[in-house]
Amino acid sequence: MPRQSITLTSPNDQWLKARVANKEYTNKSEVVNDLIRRAREREAELEEIRAALIEGEESGISALSIDEIWEKARRQSDSA
Repeated sequence: MPRQSITLTSPNDQWLKARVANKEYTNKSEVVNDLIRRAREREAELEEIRAALIEGEESGISALSIDEIWEKARRQSDSA
């Protein structure tokens, strides 16, 4: 596994040490890796949302009314 050397601000270092001290993690590396993993997951979720928004925008204007759209969405969620 690659090793890295990073410089932290004092508040960030204290925060990391606190996570280890209260036994949430075994060491600071675990905390940093978990933070990076969560950031990557969040980034992937945001990309999915962006893609869905672009798809929706590119699909054009619906001929359905708002009520018809809501009813269609309800039917789809009920069948899921």
